This record gives sequence, structure tokens and C-alpha cells, in this order.
Amino acid sequence: MNPKFTSVLASAGLLLAATIWGYSFVTVKDSLDYIGAFYMVAYRYTIAAVTMSLIFIKKWKLLSWEYIRHGALTGLFLFLAYATQTVGCDYTTAGKNAFLTTFYVIMIPILTWLLFKKRPRFYVFIAAAMSLTGIGLLALGSGDKGVNIGDILTLICGVFFALHIIYTEKYNRAGGDPLFLTLLQFIFTAIAGWISAPFFDGTFPMATAFTGRVVGSMLYLGLLSTMVGFSLQNIGLKYVQSSIASLFLSFESVFGILFSTLILHEVFTVKMFFGCSLIFLAVILAENGDKLFSLRAKS
Repeated sequence: MNPKFTSVLASAGLLLAATIWGYSFVTVKDSLDYIGAFYMVAYRYTIAAVTMSLIFIKKWKLLSWEYIRHGALTGLFLFLAYATQTVGCDYTTAGKNAFLTTFYVIMIPILTWLLFKKRPRFYVFIAAAMSLTGIGLLALGSGDKGVNIGDILTLICGVFFALHIIYTEKYNRAGGDPLFLTLLQFIFTAIAGWISAPFFDGTFPMATAFTGRVVGSMLYLGLLSTMVGFSLQNIGLKYVQSSIASLFLSFESVFGILFSTLILHEVFTVKMFFGCSLIFLAVILAENGDKLFSLRAKS
């Protein structure tokens, strides 16, 4: 296949992943009326883990204690990320939840600096300041009296998403199979969800968990948002430059607020628009700063 056409297809796949993830914020917000946040995480990741296990059943021959350790740690980060994000969505709007989640892009170079002593470039600090300003405008412009607990939990989820990406990349570069590691992450996330759910959500909501509405939502989150979304991301990163790929994936936040406005009829003020724009520009700067400033230096 023509390399240019392959790159176009991969880019389209990345944009599709961003669209799927953007709509998932609406799905999560709606489903929280019928099932608790921790049960939702357990439910969706069980669907993803079982389906992926059947599709990639031959990869189980790779299982080792090293894979289990890596899968457990990265799976724990993934569980904490989705747990705090989902609980946060219950206390804030789906649109704010979508945009605040992108804070993980800013946190990746900062946490890498703290963990591995790799100081980020100067533009990362500029991006962080832009992002924090955007967060302030987004919160203050929403009419809910500033930053609430849902916003704080969503920002915390960004830290866990960053840790998940950092350590997943580390283990993949060490020669691990990315699909098998992803499968193990799904399994450990599901297990952590089922263990913690009774403590935070109480008894399993049998009356609502298997209604058509909830089952449809969990299938969307488990198969499309989790399994297909991650697959499109991994395939796209193989054929598209990471700086360009991150730009496509960052549209998740744009689609999130678009769908929440159109479907959930959430209010989107001018101040919130400027806040979202600052966050979006900060994400682009953090991911593409090297390229942007190298081009400027050459001109």
C-alpha cells in the first residue's frame, strides 16, 4: 500500500479514536444515573478484557512474572485514572471533564523530570502556565462557583494517565509486546474495579445494570472507547509522527465538549471558550514545542 495513503488512513483512525473518546464523556455522564463510577470502570474493562483475550488468545504464551508486574503497575495507574475521571464526571460537566483530562499532556514531561531527572524544555513550563490559566477560565466561566470537587478529581486523573503513559512507554521500549501488555492492563483494571466498587458504590445495582440502556453504554465504553480506541491509537502511532498523532488525539477534548453541548445541552460560555482554547493551545505547545521552535530557529 502507498505509504502516503497509509499515513492518511492512520491519521483518520486517530481522529476517529478522538471522536469515540469524545462521545464517551457523554455516555459516562448519562450512565452515572444508573450505575456507580467504580462498577462502571469494572464493567467496561471486563468487557474489553474478555473480548481482547479471545481475539489475542495466542499471546497468552508470553505470560511471565515480568509481564504480570508490568501489567499490574500500569493497570493500577489506568484504574486510578479512570476511577478519578469517572467519579469527577459525576460532579462536573462532561465538557469540563473532557478538557481537564487533557492536563495529562502537560504532566508527562513534568513527571518524567521528577521520576527520571530529565528536565523538560522551557516551553513545557509556558504550556503549564497557559493550561492553568485556561483551567481557571473554564471553571470560573461555568457558573458553578469556580473549581469544584469534580474538576479537582479530573485534574488528578490527568496525573494517573500521565504515569500510565510514561511507564507503558518504558516497558514497551524494553521489548515487551504492546498488545499483550494492554490486555493485562485491561484485566488488572477490571479486577481493581470489582474489588473497590463494593466499598465506594455499595451493592451491585442489579435492577439497572442489565437494562438495555446501561448494557448498550457499557458495550460502547468497553468495545469502542476502550478496545477499539486503544487499538486505533497504537496503529496510528506506528504510521504517523508522534507530534502529529498527538494533535489528532487531543481533539478528544473538542469532541467531548461539542457532544456534551449538543446532546446534554450543557451551557458553554464565552469565558469557557477562551479557557478551552488556552488548554488546547497548551497541549499543542507541550507536544509539538521541539518542532515549532526548531522551525523558528531555521527561519
